[in-house]
Formats: sequence, C-alpha cells, structure tokens
Amino acid sequence: MPQNELLGKPTYISLQELQKHNKRGDAWIAIDGKIYNVSKWAKLHPGGEFPLLSFAGLEVTEAFLAFHPPTAYNCLNTFFTGSYLCDYAVSDVSRDYRNLLSELTEMGFFEYKGCGVLLMISLIIVMLCVSVCGVLFSDSSCVRVCYGGLMGFLWIQSGWISHDSCHYQIMANRNWNWFVQILSGNFLSGISMEWWKWNHNAHHLACNSLDFDPDLQHLPFFVVSSKFFTSLTSCFHDRKMNFDSFARFLVSYQHWSYYPGMCLARFNLFAQSFFLLLSNRKVPNRNIELLGLLVFWIWYPLLVSCLPNWGERVLFVIASFSVTGIQHVQFTLNHFSASVYIGQPTSHDWFEKQTSGSLDVESPSWMDWFHGGLQFQIEHHLFPRLPRCSLRKVSPLVKDLCKKHNLPYNCVSFWKANLLTIQKLRNAALQARDLTKPIPRNLVWEAVNTHG
Repeated sequence: MPQNELLGKPTYISLQELQKHNKRGDAWIAIDGKIYNVSKWAKLHPGGEFPLLSFAGLEVTEAFLAFHPPTAYNCLNTFFTGSYLCDYAVSDVSRDYRNLLSELTEMGFFEYKGCGVLLMISLIIVMLCVSVCGVLFSDSSCVRVCYGGLMGFLWIQSGWISHDSCHYQIMANRNWNWFVQILSGNFLSGISMEWWKWNHNAHHLACNSLDFDPDLQHLPFFVVSSKFFTSLTSCFHDRKMNFDSFARFLVSYQHWSYYPGMCLARFNLFAQSFFLLLSNRKVPNRNIELLGLLVFWIWYPLLVSCLPNWGERVLFVIASFSVTGIQHVQFTLNHFSASVYIGQPTSHDWFEKQTSGSLDVESPSWMDWFHGGLQFQIEHHLFPRLPRCSLRKVSPLVKDLCKKHNLPYNCVSFWKANLLTIQKLRNAALQARDLTKPIPRNLVWEAVNTHG
C-alpha cells in the first residue's frame, strides 16, 4: 500500500497534471478517480502496449470496465500511486452506461459463452472435408470451382469463431480457448491471432479516430474522409500516411474499386500477419503462430495443386477469396459510413464515441449466423466481452439508453449500409479530384484525366 494511504493522507492531483504523464516510461491513468502508474505494466499488458499508451494521462474508467471483468480490479492495487483525481466527475451518460454494465453482469449475460461453438466448429470441419473431397473426387470442373466458394464460406465462419474466442472465453478453459483461436485463425485461415488482437484492440479503443484506429487507415487504396488528404500520421503504425499523386489516383475511383478490393483484402491480412511475427516486436507464442501459418500455406496450396489444370486452380482461388470478401464488406459496413474524428480517444465520452462511430445492420434472428453477431456493432463496441448470443437481447436496452440521452442509434438494412458506404467513399473520391491545392500528379493520373 502506498505510503500516503498508510499515513491516512491521500494526495490529489488535477486532470491537467495527470495529462502530463502520457508517454512510454511515464504512463499514468485514472480509474474511478484513483491514479495508477502503469509504465512498467504496459509491456506486460495482455492487450498490448498500445491501449495503455493511447489512454495514458486520461481517466479511463469506461474503457477499463468494457474490456475487463470485475475481477480485474484485484490487480490494480499494485499500480496505485496513492493519489486521487481532485476534479473527478461522471457524466449522466457514463453513469447510466456503468449501471447498465453492472446490471448485465448481475443478470449473467457475460457468463453464457458457448452459443453453439462446438456445433459451429463441427460444421467448419465438415465444410473442410467436403471441399477437400470435392476437389479430389469430383468429375465436374464447375463443381470443383464451387467447392472453392465453400472454402471461402468456411473462412468466414472460422473468422467469426476466431473473433469471439479473442474477445472472451468461448471454451471451458483458457487452454482450449487458445487452441480454438490458433485452429480457426492460423491453421484454417492463415491469419495470426496475435496480429488480430493487436490490431483489433486498438480499433475498439479508438473507434473511428482517423489517426488512432488502424481499421480506417487504408491509404493509398481507401479513405473515408478528406482529412486524410493532409497526410495524417498514424499513431498506431507510427508512420505518416502520405497522400501523394498515386494515392489520389486510387482514391478518386475507390467507390468503383471497393468491392473488388474487398475480395483481395485477405491478402493484406496475410501480409500483416507475417510482418508482425517476423518483426522485432514482442509477440506471445510466436513459434506456434508461425507454425500455424506454415500449416495453412502448406495445406491450401497443396489442395489447389490437386486440381487438374491452371485454369481451374485460378478459378478456385478466385472463388475462395471472392466469397470471403463478403466478410470484409461486413467489417467495413459497420464503420466506414459512421462519424469520424481526429485525435486521441478519451474515456469521458466513451459511450458517445462508440455509438456515433458504429452502425448496426438490421437482420432477422435466423440470419445471425451470416453476420456473426457483428450486425449488433454498437452493442459489441459498448460491451466487447458480451457473447454473440446475448447481443440481440441487449440491443433494446442500448437503444433506450441512446434515446434517453438524445444520442444516435444508427441501424439500417444490409443493403442500405452498402449504399451509405459507397456514398461515403464516392464523396471522398470526388473531393480527392477537386482539391484546391493540387499535389504533383503522376503520368497515370494525367493520362486518365486529360480532356480535349
């Protein structure tokens, strides 16, 4: 226990003073008004260093509650400085959010995590066997190519399992949960789960921040705001996102290249997985992760090579990646058309930022398997530990809370979400063509845009 508390003399600091401790080696945060020094813990933090450094110098109660079970409070005393925030205050929205989170916890919404996981894993294994047998034993070229589409559908469903298992424990114990992550992510899909957690945690914490959220940083291919035209610096990747003449050319036609790009988006995930695992960063279970990727890059090319000719092999791969492209469309629909901002995420408006930066997709309950639960994106961002099967039950409560505080609750049909996304991309594309201060244009730009 800190000396100040032992003497019964707690000290108080202002939020302005707290904000000075906002860098690596000097990272303080406040939870429930108590100040914690997490400088040394940052490198050991299971969620990675980036979340703690992103919120360093801030009051982070909402973010802490959203991502940690109540038992996590037991670990905080080690980092307590003995000081308190003198100007600590809780807004009405934050108070209601905390109350709702507490009610859901007491009602056991976070405990029922199975949600048909074994059934879905069994289905994935069946789909894999059917696809392999179809390639090896079918006499029809068209049928064999269709099995490539089935492979893409398998990747979609294994992606939902990976997503769930990384957010909360879907199996009876942690070891089995980790095994499912590696099986569904690395072995079956070729994507590093450690990369996914590193990237996805940052996305959740900084939802739709143009310079902090990696899920919006897709230059030179896609941008959702003209603010990217100033060449923002990515705080996640720690590099400048240059908007040059080549990027302008690609962005100017992004509303046309969006769907083809989503069919190829998985290649980016493959590359990012290897970049992380082969980097100098500290990566847990690096060898197992690499082994999983190696297994994927053995069995999938080997299966493709079993097809009788190169024409079928190419069509099989195109079918696989085109179908799984649906999932990448689903990922982007939830955020591309929503509100964006620039700057560090803050905890005092946690509820507001998560709701304004997310979009729900209307769907009947029998289509939940198709969306993997992410059609309830607002609920998922507010309660990332909430099992998929509980999201629909919680949705009316979140909607009522938004209505109470006059906050947006954006929910549209799947087709409307597609339309809004294309409109957002088109608006940015047109602005890219008409910048008042043009940047040097490359030869491709000049050739395509020469008139007369």
